Amino acid sequence: METKSIILKKDEASQKKVAEVLKAGGVAIIPTDTVYGFSGISSLGNGGVNKDEKTLPTGEGLCAPLSSSDPDSKIRAIKGRAETKPFIQLISAPEDLALYTDDEIPASLLNKWPGALTIIVHLKKSISLSKTLPTVAFRCPGDLWLRQIIKECGAPIYSTSVNRSGSPVLETIPEIKDEFLNEVDLIIDDGDKRGALPSTLVCLEGGKVKVLRQGSVRVD
Repeated sequence: METKSIILKKDEASQKKVAEVLKAGGVAIIPTDTVYGFSGISSLGNGGVNKDEKTLPTGEGLCAPLSSSDPDSKIRAIKGRAETKPFIQLISAPEDLALYTDDEIPASLLNKWPGALTIIVHLKKSISLSKTLPTVAFRCPGDLWLRQIIKECGAPIYSTSVNRSGSPVLETIPEIKDEFLNEVDLIIDDGDKRGALPSTLVCLEGGKVKVLRQGSVRVD
């Protein structure tokens, strides 16, 4: 697959290019409704992928074999991130959350989606990854451009901040280009994101909402 290393988000082909890279098992740096993020197709796409088989679920718009290492491993290698820290999963519509969890999510939270709110939930017992990863953080981003890419991929996509583990989050395209251009398959340029707030992060404890990080979406 041939693609430009950097293209503008406003380019009419940007969504198609991102989807092509992700469906091929690649890693892209793309803008979100918060900061820039590393993204790749999640192995939760069909209730959990057997990593020994190195395949993605097939379906409309999806290609199957992954390259020699899956997107999760590729991103961790780039960031130098501890294996125990899971990535946020981005979904294309609020109702998609029910595919991955049986938790009852208060309407007060779901009504804030699409938006920069991340909700930690328990995975369904039927999902194979749940044995080693009992909870996962999901977000339905506020950016329609991004939601359409996720829909085209046919599965959640990972999102994690663009930086080396333990280093500050990179906010400008020149910084991102200098640090990671040769380590990812594609960078989408949507301008600098100086001072962008992270998503608000919440979990459910005893049926009550607990705010772990207050970000750009207010949760009381």
